[in-house]
Amino acid sequence: MGSAKAHYDCIKAFSETNFTEDLKIIDVPTLVMHGDDDQIVPIADSALLSAKLLKKPTLKVYEKFPHGMCATNADVVNPDLFAFMSKG
Repeated sequence: MGSAKAHYDCIKAFSETNFTEDLKIIDVPTLVMHGDDDQIVPIADSALLSAKLLKKPTLKVYEKFPHGMCATNADVVNPDLFAFMSKG
């Protein structure tokens, strides 16, 4: 929950900021998780591009999962997140 202005400002910042150069310099293993049914942030415009720019990506795509998958599908997402973090 948040104010309408906060939501607007967040979307504006994310849609107008180019993170390409930032992603290119990340050199640690990075987990990119995304639902392929995200209607807010389409996977083709975000996760797939991010994984290509990262040096050590692990891309995990969740079939038919929505934008809020970490809340709506925590039972599936959390074990994958913990497994990635445990690789050490």
